[in-house]
Amino acid sequence: MPYRATGEGRNGPVEVLLVTSRRTGRWVIPKGNRRKTEQPHVAAAREAAEEAGVTGAICPASLGSYEYCKTLRTGGEAMAQVRVYPLAVTEEHSDWPEAGQRTRRWFSLAAAAEAVAEPDLQALIRSFQASDFRSRSTTTPFARHVGTVKERLGMFHWFQNLLPRQGNFFELFEAHGQTLIAGSTALSRLLEGGPTMAEHIREVSDREHDADDITREVLVTVRRTFLTPFDRGAITSLITAMDDAIDQMHQTARVISLYEVTELEQEMRDMAAIIVDCARLVAEALPLLRSIHANAGRLHELTERLVRLEGKADDVHDAGLARTFKTHGESSPLRFVVEREIYSHLERVVDRFEDVANEIDGLVIDHA
Repeated sequence: MPYRATGEGRNGPVEVLLVTSRRTGRWVIPKGNRRKTEQPHVAAAREAAEEAGVTGAICPASLGSYEYCKTLRTGGEAMAQVRVYPLAVTEEHSDWPEAGQRTRRWFSLAAAAEAVAEPDLQALIRSFQASDFRSRSTTTPFARHVGTVKERLGMFHWFQNLLPRQGNFFELFEAHGQTLIAGSTALSRLLEGGPTMAEHIREVSDREHDADDITREVLVTVRRTFLTPFDRGAITSLITAMDDAIDQMHQTARVISLYEVTELEQEMRDMAAIIVDCARLVAEALPLLRSIHANAGRLHELTERLVRLEGKADDVHDAGLARTFKTHGESSPLRFVVEREIYSHLERVVDRFEDVANEIDGLVIDHA
């Protein structure tokens, strides 16, 4: 599912790229069969390049799956299952293999959900952003439990909302979230290699400096604010975990620059794509903290996905480390050591995002 963020600010809309089917002309996402030795998410990225002419960071953790009735070349029909992977688009090419056979178009999430025919795919698209998810999240057991607790604590929350609050914590959280988006995107492009690597290293470094400025502002504001929206320790823990994530992105870029690494492994790119998805989820979660009571269900969904992504990143890390050891452990020990350090920093980035998820879950527990 190719996607991109449009506009600026915390409520910037997300768009999904759909293409027309060659046989029926209906709107679908790029899809196809994978080759024998091809990993599923790599096949998804290849299909997106061939059918829609877009490339970017493909996350190896799927969003889910759906089924559709496929017309066979013999004229018969069969049910096919499609596993969907999010692709953060960084390049949209003017010419691509199936340009003359398909039409491509960017849709808002709501319009994309209406355009596709499969109900399960519609649900996956609607759940990609909070505004389209809220109606569904209220039926989850977690949300029902939160609703019961809210009834009991209604008077407390009403009184709490009357208290004066100072400080621009939410704006600072969301600004830091945007640095995570920009830093992860630059890191992903860096790990693609090529002649622009130095440019992406500078971009990661610049965003890390921006994040440091925001973190300092949060810590100063905590000390000078009489009433804060959350416990002071929770505020500092959340912004510190976010800052640790982009610090580790910067450390990854520094290692690549220091050792002049130009050849990056597929598993490194996969971990960078996971980091892009983690940053997207955190950036969506942060504005929801403005009203934790109303958004508890969606916040739980987002943090749960962050934890699952961390588990997937561990698997990718182990596979990549094992492969580089077999390839370079004896023949080129120095290269193995360098690549191991890169993998280590990438793993730490995802670990810090899990810390962010834990901090957000703690706020939900305490305040919803």
